[in-house]
Amino acid sequence: MGNIKVLPENLANQIAAGEVVERPASVIKELVENAIDAGAKRISVEIELGGRRLMRVADDGVGMNRDDSILAFERHATSKIRRLDDLAKINTLGFRGEALASIASVARVELITGTDAENAATLVKVDGGTLMDVKDAARDRGTTISVHDLFFNTPARRKFMRSEATENYHLTNIVTHYALAHPEIAFSLSNNGREIFRISPGKDLRERAFQLFGSSLMESLLPVAGGREFVANVTGFVSAPRERRTTRDSQYFFVNKRFVRDRTISDGLREGFRSILPHGVYPVAFLFVNVPVEEIDVNVHPAKTEIRFRRTEAVKDVIADAVRQSLISAGV
Repeated sequence: MGNIKVLPENLANQIAAGEVVERPASVIKELVENAIDAGAKRISVEIELGGRRLMRVADDGVGMNRDDSILAFERHATSKIRRLDDLAKINTLGFRGEALASIASVARVELITGTDAENAATLVKVDGGTLMDVKDAARDRGTTISVHDLFFNTPARRKFMRSEATENYHLTNIVTHYALAHPEIAFSLSNNGREIFRISPGKDLRERAFQLFGSSLMESLLPVAGGREFVANVTGFVSAPRERRTTRDSQYFFVNKRFVRDRTISDGLREGFRSILPHGVYPVAFLFVNVPVEEIDVNVHPAKTEIRFRRTEAVKDVIADAVRQSLISAGV
């Protein structure tokens, strides 16, 4: 008999979780994306002990029927794509069908979901990748997912989690990103029972940024708008040079409303501020880049925060030109 064996499904899920679930904020990212894709108008996020003890996301989206609520915990089970060609025109935040299976393989997960079409909601419990219970529950339309004891069955992963304060920073940051990207959605965030923010739907990015950061920052922001046909359009705000930071933590980048960490956008922003800000100093930025779906590849990494532009240099130039023009218009 040979030495190569097929891994048990649960072990395979735990290995996949290493890429999808890097830290508690990765869990919240996946759950909030699911809520947005489900058409939610209100999303609430609760965390306890930096996500170690509890993370809960509740929404008022379309919900799932019983069959789908069970199937959602299977790897590569998704409603977002049907065939290979769909990868070239993805317009949802989620599409890989890995998130819930990966999360449930390293945590104790409870899902309660209801639809308009069914009389009863469904409760599904999965413990370390093992289906524990499925039964009727009471809930209006929408979905609530509670994630308890993250990495309880992978002590090596749990040991490498950072301090509660550090994890709370990343958790707050990820919710802030999606609140910025979707001002039309009401968001709330609580930490250890204390409300961090509760914001009603806003009419645009400016109002949402005001809700999250207050008037003092808004007074220093300059509007950005520019584009090139068939390449990219960029909108958003950058801070006037007097409002500067020593880190990039106050830079928020989105491509087709997807939160990304992208060198192309960062380089374009830096180029736009060339000779205006000294080395090691960074502007505040909220930049939204819209490109035709066929011009980007979002299927680069399971975490879905990395993308590839087909025309990297052209996109960078669009961003740099738009930022430069914003500064010129403000007399900088």
